[in-house]
Amino acid sequence: MIDLIDTNIILRYLVGDDENLYQKAKQIFEEAKEGKREIHIKVVIIAECCYVLESFYKKNKHEIADSMEIFLSQKWLKVEDRSSLLSMWHWYRENLHFVDSYLLACSKQNKSKIITFDKELNEKLQDYLD
Repeated sequence: MIDLIDTNIILRYLVGDDENLYQKAKQIFEEAKEGKREIHIKVVIIAECCYVLESFYKKNKHEIADSMEIFLSQKWLKVEDRSSLLSMWHWYRENLHFVDSYLLACSKQNKSKIITFDKELNEKLQDYLD
């Protein structure tokens, strides 16, 4: 059976602010590491994690990027679009929003163009592509 992990499981694991929930999350990930369960992580869940870490936990983008790079690199996790997620954190650290950083990484990976009606955003993103 495949398990889809919700944002709160990842947050409890990364932040550890509730010992009981941290231990439960840790157990879930340990079972995945041991091959006892198959965990899938969707991009939208990582986006929500970043939003909550920034807004509620007041983590800076460097802290978030550092922890996400390590977390998403675990081979025992099935991560949707892992290559784009792992290549986006440079731009996220440079204060781009999660979605903009992710789009930029996808664009570079797929050699595609980002289309936006926001002229300032388009110019900013195009600077990163050059």
